[in-house]
Amino acid sequence: MVEIKKEGIILRKTDLSFENDGVLNPAIIKENGKIHLFYRAVAKGNFSTVGHCVLSDPLTVEKRSDSPIIVPESEYEKHGVEDPRIVKIDDLFYLTYTSYDGINALGTLTTSKDLRSWKNKGIIVPKISYEEFKTLSESEGLIPEKYKRYNQFQISHINSYPIFLWDKNLIFFPRKINDKFYFLHRIRPEIQIASTKNIEDLNSDFWQDYFLHFKDHILLSPKYDHESGYIGGGCPPIETEYGWLMIYHGVYDTVNGYVYNACAALLDLGNPEKETSRLPYPLFRPEEEWELKGEVNNVCFPTGTIIENDRLYIYYGAADERIAVASLSISKLLKELMMYAV
Repeated sequence: MVEIKKEGIILRKTDLSFENDGVLNPAIIKENGKIHLFYRAVAKGNFSTVGHCVLSDPLTVEKRSDSPIIVPESEYEKHGVEDPRIVKIDDLFYLTYTSYDGINALGTLTTSKDLRSWKNKGIIVPKISYEEFKTLSESEGLIPEKYKRYNQFQISHINSYPIFLWDKNLIFFPRKINDKFYFLHRIRPEIQIASTKNIEDLNSDFWQDYFLHFKDHILLSPKYDHESGYIGGGCPPIETEYGWLMIYHGVYDTVNGYVYNACAALLDLGNPEKETSRLPYPLFRPEEEWELKGEVNNVCFPTGTIIENDRLYIYYGAADERIAVASLSISKLLKELMMYAV
């Protein structure tokens, strides 16, 4: 097993009104020698915005903004913008987050050239009801009980308001592959993958065809005990000589509720739709008091990474209330993953 060092908490909630209920699930990127951390800031009543701070090194906050950098702008995110992730492709930063209107939770994209001003591209994942999803994907006989279990709200809720499948954990790969944008997204309980030459092509026709071949787009399904409930994307994939290193979250059910673990897998470098390896145990799990107790207990939710020399720093939400860091040797992790290559 890979040796993990829990570096501890680096960011806590403050008395500021936009983040007085929790800080969690950060996006992180290094640009021009500075490490930028964009985090979910939660106000009372579970209203989320995106806060920002700069780190002088992977573990030290140098300066922190006293107001959010991204706030809800539209009706579809009136209850919050949640769980950002960020990559840079060519000369543009792609920051994705979950828009929440109080009912629907859907992946949204915003872009920037300077990490200060942002251009909202809107929701880019499918806006599809459970019934539409069922009808389209049934052509492959793909609607087992697992989809019903995780979409009971969408199935049973009666409301004049449109109700869509939750599609969260929208995460771009950090470069184009075969001249296409690739990204992860998640309709529970699995992680799906999609690709397109142009972001503008992610329209209703694209997604209708996608669901007609939905089985082809399932990237990872729950496999081991520590992820037996469901899984979801975590950090943006990391390009390595052995493939795309994927740090994701796996969830299992207990009598005391769900437990969220950090997990690791490898994808083929030229064909990221192919899984080549997966750890059969969690990379790390809730163990410390600040991971076991919080707004949501028993949560390690990884969302961003930085590499310094051979050290991989993984930033994660701890018990949905604070931001912590774990570190490990990336070379040792890759060596361990190669032991489980398929």
